[in-house]
Amino acid sequence: MNMTRKDFLKTVAFAGLTTTFTSLDPVATIAQAGELGGKQVDFVALLGGEPDVMFKRGIEALGGITRFVKKGDRVTIKPNIGWDKTPELAGNTNPLLISTLIYACKDAGAKEIVVFDNTCDFWQACYKNSGIEEAAKKAGAVVVPANEERYYREVRLPNAKVLKSAKIHEALLDCDCWFNVPVLKNHGGARMTICMKNLMGIVWDRRAFHQKGLDQCIADIGTLEKPAALNIVDAYRIMKTNGPRGRDDKDVSQPKGLFMSTDPVAVDTAAVKFFNQFQPMPVENVKYLPLGEELGLGVTDASKLTQARIKI
Repeated sequence: MNMTRKDFLKTVAFAGLTTTFTSLDPVATIAQAGELGGKQVDFVALLGGEPDVMFKRGIEALGGITRFVKKGDRVTIKPNIGWDKTPELAGNTNPLLISTLIYACKDAGAKEIVVFDNTCDFWQACYKNSGIEEAAKKAGAVVVPANEERYYREVRLPNAKVLKSAKIHEALLDCDCWFNVPVLKNHGGARMTICMKNLMGIVWDRRAFHQKGLDQCIADIGTLEKPAALNIVDAYRIMKTNGPRGRDDKDVSQPKGLFMSTDPVAVDTAAVKFFNQFQPMPVENVKYLPLGEELGLGVTDASKLTQARIKI
């Protein structure tokens, strides 16, 4: 399902995206420092392009990749690679988006770029069939496994409510900055899997989330004292039903969208409302969003952010 410009304007109104489209390129109104109306842009919604094109336009609107990556940085990228699915089935993050992000980090002078996920299906099949392993390696990243406990270290979460500690993958703990890059899709338990839930892939024991309360634990893991430099929601293809694994292409729509923000709660809230245009999903059904806001992870009212929206 593709959206018209009119549909998109109507859809993104939910997030309070006050930057309107004109006959001019919206990015042209954004200063080199990533400012709009004198304020630094911290939320971008894009529609209608290929993943690489949308990312390049979005990161420009945010002020450029060097806002997040400095020369010599060790960078970690956490996509969703959880399922043994091809890109067309929207079970995992789009590989072209990941490779484009890697090239951008290299251009910024990153010393090392690492990609990983603690998968649900057999990890080698997920890495291969998602297309992410090949794309990441060709772009110059190191793809590391996450299938053994020895890759994780125990970390306290003093600001969490119920999940007071977790074993976190060393690739995230040892980096200078990291990017949270999930695909937008339906989830049977949490209702939606986006940025906040994507953090379940950085921990070793996910059973604790289900035992202690899934929604609160999703919020709690976000209190890790190393937030993502940038949250990027891949909505090029979305899984509308039977998530998070999906069954076949009937579960998939292709709206060609991308959301980028420094605020994981805001970008997830916006993504849910966008998703609701394709498959009913009231934002109040996604319980971890207000729980994350209560913990100070971000805001559910995206009108509080400085935003740009871009139609390719």
